Amino acid sequence: MKRFHVHIAVDDLAENIRFYSAMFQAEPAVREADYAKWMLDDPRVNFAISTRGRKRGLDHLGLQVESDDELEAVQRGLAAAALPVEEQKQSACCYAKSDKYWSVDPQGIAWEAFHTLDRIPMFGADNVIRIDPATACCPPSSPKAPA
Repeated sequence: MKRFHVHIAVDDLAENIRFYSAMFQAEPAVREADYAKWMLDDPRVNFAISTRGRKRGLDHLGLQVESDDELEAVQRGLAAAALPVEEQKQSACCYAKSDKYWSVDPQGIAWEAFHTLDRIPMFGADNVIRIDPATACCPPSSPKAPA
């Protein structure tokens, strides 16, 4: 069974833990100096916040799977649709060791499909995703206006 994953970069971890604990009516399952994660069953979501994002706001979305077979099925689906996929095996990130596949949606939002293998005592760091959002998927028919 899959679990939806959301990771948001925040400026003030304590204030955000207070907000999301009230929103979810639950305390974080994992709490570190720079990171917190709620593993909720209602709704079924892995919701994480950290002060380690590149900028404030949505960092990435994903699907957490429970087995290597489920992870490979997600990868096959992306590959069959001719979407960009970047493999990241034995990744050490977010206090966990995981196998992952990354892609980028048409809006440029990073998506990860991952199977957590073990908990680790450090935040770690994923490799930089090399998929260019501008050419990743279904580019718009007209160029985007400058931001």
